[in-house]
Parts: sequence; structure tokens; C-alpha cells
Amino acid sequence: MQILTPAPERTRTPTRETDIYPLWVNPRSLTSRLLLVSGLWTALALGAGGFLLSAAFRDFVETGFDARLTQTLDSMIGASEIAPEGFVRFNRPLADQRFIEPYSGWYWQVTAPGQEPFRSRSLWDYELSPPPEDSAFTRHFHEIPGPDGQILRVAEQDVLLPGSEDVLRYMAAADATEMRAEIAQFDRIVAWSLGALGIGLLAAMVMQVTFGLFPLRRIQSGLSAVRSGRARRLDRRYPPEIQPLVDEMNAVLDHNQSLVERARTHVGNLAHALKTPLSVMANEAASKDSKRLAGIVEKQTQIIRRHVDHHLTRARTMAGHGLIGVRTDVAPAVRDIARALGRIYKDKGLEFDLALDDDVCFWGERHDLDEMLGNLMDNAAKWAETRVTVSAANLSLDPESGAARGGDAKPLIAIIIEDDGPGVEAEKRAALFERGRRLDESVPGTGLGLAIVQDIAEMCGGGVALDESPLGGLQATITLPSPTD
Repeated sequence: MQILTPAPERTRTPTRETDIYPLWVNPRSLTSRLLLVSGLWTALALGAGGFLLSAAFRDFVETGFDARLTQTLDSMIGASEIAPEGFVRFNRPLADQRFIEPYSGWYWQVTAPGQEPFRSRSLWDYELSPPPEDSAFTRHFHEIPGPDGQILRVAEQDVLLPGSEDVLRYMAAADATEMRAEIAQFDRIVAWSLGALGIGLLAAMVMQVTFGLFPLRRIQSGLSAVRSGRARRLDRRYPPEIQPLVDEMNAVLDHNQSLVERARTHVGNLAHALKTPLSVMANEAASKDSKRLAGIVEKQTQIIRRHVDHHLTRARTMAGHGLIGVRTDVAPAVRDIARALGRIYKDKGLEFDLALDDDVCFWGERHDLDEMLGNLMDNAAKWAETRVTVSAANLSLDPESGAARGGDAKPLIAIIIEDDGPGVEAEKRAALFERGRRLDESVPGTGLGLAIVQDIAEMCGGGVALDESPLGGLQATITLPSPTD
């Protein structure tokens, strides 16, 4: 008896980073990168702005605070006089009532060597202790401890009054708690304001990034629709910054669609071409005439081989056409084929005249170029009397070919093969491109050469034309695309 056990549960293995990270923290996400950079810059800018605002306000408050202390100090010095007993006194009271209230936070004191300090009633029984200095004739500010645990900001200056031999130290002090409270309140306001501004900017950045990247999500959904068969290409309503990307995607989709359609047509043509020879062989096989059957099979096999070779060439050309970075120099290919044909037709004593520019390049693979040149040059060598000329040069830009490719105009090259043979009448030249069509059965061949050349040239974005040569024979001109530098 077979015992069936449940299969172990498979755990889902993430295959993309979006499966591992949320969108906003994915290190490769454009959204996270934009938000991270913008957030850091905003935080730095707001932090620097808040620091500068706080420093400016602190300097403003301290400057105003020191100005009041300076005014008090000037009033003290202006109201001072030396009494007959030799001690300092004021000839008028200071106007601020806070100098009378005990521990009010505003104080003054005048100190003379060897004498009791002359101080405001607000100090009560507290004596200000200035830092020990040799002299303070230049007014300066500092902080010292005060009564009732206060921290006082002091403005002090040494003064030598008329009629006195002693240097008097004047001190005007005020509780710095009030100043610090104003600064702290301003810092809180700035922090809350900049924090709220930062949150608002972050929300605006999220909306901006979401709105700005929305066309990319439309591209994603459009490609998904193409993949599922609901659409064939992307629509063209996109911002100008990404419209070139959409155009290139549509060009790729159109190219792929063209390849698929060509492949379908190619398979259909191949099936149709093989159906007749196979039917002939099947009918002859039923007749049981072995001698006749052998001849029919050999003939039909050659036909099948020609068709297979022809369609394989087309398939290879379609697969390799338009590959990025593929370029072939024309001059070496022409020279190699000319040397090979010179050995094949050495009995005719043919002369190959080559006029080739070394900078002429074909936008395609070498075997396609060899296939086209081999057929055309071999055809010229078969019919030539004594001479075959081959020239290759760059042409000017062709706007129509560029438009056909969905972009800018592409440069073209022209390769001209001529012979001094009998030539072909103008009304018969078009028939040479028909598959299997031969105007002279006495010359060996399959009748597929020019048809193959035409198919490859057209699939590569060029063409081939026949005309009368100045040498008296046939002139074949093939135009092909050239890669842009």
C-alpha cells in the first residue's frame, strides 16, 4: 500500500528588491532616492536656517540687554560725585524703581579700594564680587553669580572721578534669566515653525515625487498591457522628458512585431514552397517506377534545398538585422571575394578593378554582406568578357530611410558592381529578381541569387537596382545603411 504524505509547504523566495523592501525604503527605488536627497537637503537647510535665526535673535537680545546695562552705567557715572567725607555718592537718584526693590533682578554697585561698596537697595545685604582684574578702564561685559541664585550679566568699568585719588569700579548688573527666557521662547517658536514647515515640505515632496513619477507607472502599466496582449504599443501622451524613451520602446515593439509578421510570412512561404515538391515525390512513389522516381526525387530535392537555403538566409538576416554595435568594413569583404572569384574564373583571365573607400562601413553582419556581394560579383564574373569593376562610397543622408526607421535620417553607402558582358535588356531586368527565374539556362545557377540579394538588402533597410553599365554590361547598385559614429 502506498502512503501519500503532504508535500512540504514552499516558502516564497523574493526575486526582486521590491519584494524585500517597501517602495519608500528600497535602496534602488527612484522614489526613495529622490525623497532621501530632498529630505536630507531640506533638513540641512532648515537646521542651518534655524541656527542662523536663533543666533541672530540671541545677538539682538544680548545687544539690547547690554545697551540697557550701558545706559545704566552711564547714568551712574554721570550722577557720581565725591562727598566731603571722601566717599562717592549720587547727586540724583536713578529713575528705575527696580533698583529699590530687594532682589528685583536689577542692581548697581560702586567699589572703591578700602571702602564699603556703594550699592543699590535692591542688592539688600548682598555684595557683587567682580572678577579680580588689574584695571577695567575699557568697558566690558561678563556673567557672575548674584543674590537668590540669580545669574547676573554685568557691565563694569573703572573710572577716576575728579577730586578723587582712588579708581572706582562701576558695575551695573541685571538678571540674565529674563534674557535667556526670551531666547528660549524664540528658539521654541523657531523649532516648532521649522518643524511644521519641514513636515509640510516633506508632504509636498512626497506628492511631487508621486506626481512626477506617475508617467513611469503609466509606462509600466502600458508595457503590462502590451505583454498581456491588450495593447500593441504605448500611447504617446507622455511628458517631453520621457517621450524619447517611449518612442524608442515603441520602435522596439514595432520592430519585434515586424519580425513576428515576417517570421509568420516566412514560415508560410516555406511551407507552400515545399508542398509542391513533396506532393510530386509522393505521387511518383505511388507509381512504383523506380528509375523515373530517382530522377524526380533528385530534381525535387534540389528544389527543396534551394528553398531551404533561401529561407535560412532570410531567417538569419532577420535575426541579425539592426543589432547595436554591429558594423562591417566593406573594402576587406570586397577584396576577399574578388580574390576568390579570380581563382574560380582564372581561365577567363578576368581583371577586377576595385575603387573602394576605406571608411565605408555596412551596418550589419559580415556574412550578410558576403552573401550579397558574393552573388552580385559572381553574377558579374559569369557574364563578363574581361573586366569587372567594384566601387564603394558613402552617400548623403536619406531622410526617408531615417523616417522609416522611426528616428533621424541614417547615412547610406552605395556599392556598384559592373561588367563588360552582354548586359540585360531593360524590360527583362525586373524578372531577374524573381525566385528561380533564369534568362539563360545554359549558364549554371539556381536563379535565386538576385532574389536573395534583394531580400537581404531590403531587410537591412537598403535596396538593389539594375542598370546598363558604361562598360557595356550590367550594372548592379546596392544601397545599404551605414552605422553612425
